[in-house]
Amino acid sequence: MIITDIRPNKKALKNRKRVGRGPGSGWGKTAGRGANGQKSRSGYSRRFGFEGGQMPLIRRIPKRGFTNYPFKKEYQIVNLSDFVKVEADEITLEAMKKAGLIKKENALVKVLSNGELEKAVTVYAHKFSEQAKKKIETKGGKAIIVSLKKNNKE
Repeated sequence: MIITDIRPNKKALKNRKRVGRGPGSGWGKTAGRGANGQKSRSGYSRRFGFEGGQMPLIRRIPKRGFTNYPFKKEYQIVNLSDFVKVEADEITLEAMKKAGLIKKENALVKVLSNGELEKAVTVYAHKFSEQAKKKIETKGGKAIIVSLKKNNKE
């Protein structure tokens, strides 16, 4: 292959259709817009989902459920088995961030009970599952809930 063999794709060379340029072009007079009416006028644009006055599909289908989007709280999940990566006896949010257990230090953290603890540790988080709290306390550690407002800057 040499540089002179390189050509653009066949579809890339197609000229755009020039409508409304006289009867000889085949696209003169109404320029492909049909006869009279709103859709033939310049500046016409139809609202999204408009069905000519018929009740639109989005309004015809039943609505179910509830979305609490603006007040949604997303927790970063940390399992008990992940605490092996943290060397300290007090596992704070900063320690979790340094160990790579959580991505953002100021985001909400929930501890789940997947795995076992090797030693008694004090864990600071925004939420604990019941099983996780039980496992931490049976090893002689503490599960301390961190205030949401202070850390989340609400």
